[in-house]
Amino acid sequence: MPKYSIVVPLHDEQENVTDLYDRLKAVMEINGESFEIVLVDDGSKDRTFNLLREIAAIDSRVTVVKLRRNFGQTSALAAGFDHSRGEYVIAMDGDLQHDPADIPLFLEKIAEGYDIVSGWRKVRIDNLWLRRIPSKCANWLMAKLSGVDIHDFGTTFKAYRREILEQVPLYGELHRFIPALASWHGASICEVPIRNVNRERGVSHYGISRTFRVFFDLITIRFLLRYLSRPLHFFGTLGMVSIMGGSAVALWLFVEKFLNHSDVMMKHGPLMIFGAVLLLGGFNMLAVGLLGEMQVRHYHEPSRRAPYSVDRVLRAQSEEHTISE
Repeated sequence: MPKYSIVVPLHDEQENVTDLYDRLKAVMEINGESFEIVLVDDGSKDRTFNLLREIAAIDSRVTVVKLRRNFGQTSALAAGFDHSRGEYVIAMDGDLQHDPADIPLFLEKIAEGYDIVSGWRKVRIDNLWLRRIPSKCANWLMAKLSGVDIHDFGTTFKAYRREILEQVPLYGELHRFIPALASWHGASICEVPIRNVNRERGVSHYGISRTFRVFFDLITIRFLLRYLSRPLHFFGTLGMVSIMGGSAVALWLFVEKFLNHSDVMMKHGPLMIFGAVLLLGGFNMLAVGLLGEMQVRHYHEPSRRAPYSVDRVLRAQSEEHTISE
């Protein structure tokens, strides 16, 4: 059983695969501890998988996981985590913008007893308007809303203790929020500065659209951290505010109708409709909260469906085998 697992998702990275493997192997062999490298082909259309297959054929420490299509970075990482066996797991990108030479920094902090060690691109060299400013805003919001005081949520370059990963489900774009989700379980977290280098080969798969998806997932994380085990507190609060507002409108219309003998239909028709909508909306929110409370009872059941579909796994010169779901 290896002590360390290096998990790398790859999508159309044929120009970087061989160099990445050579550099990872060199760094981990110098470290002297047992290790494995788990390379996940996330539906590549180029020769990435062919190169990975050649690497797995000559090095028994390499495991290749080929996904049936491009599921996205979070799902590719989840596949890598599920097929890794190390006591500690290090995740990084496959485009060589994460320097394998920084891995000893993570190993040092993991050895000190931290559950998660997160990389921090302290000096950013990428585009100011498309990457650095949106990233700075997103990281500030994530830190404030999650309560986890780290500077760089966006980087994949992180090290984890195995048992922490087993407690955090991954889907959507949630891989960047693992520290926030793990903090709910009491994980200890620290940061290490890492180098931020330019991509030398291949085409970047990042764009401004990803920033918007991150903001949507941030709303999800905020809800999960505060109301995962008590959704009625969220929906119930909204529902009660709506019911009280609708009740106040209804009471005022009752006074106008029966004490002041006013024709409320003619004078206050829109207000009466508004009050009815508030009441109905409030009761609906309460019902949603109660349904959420019922769903919480099933939250810890071990029947979560994997957010990916594996085509084949190559490990230690074994024959290829197909996995179907």
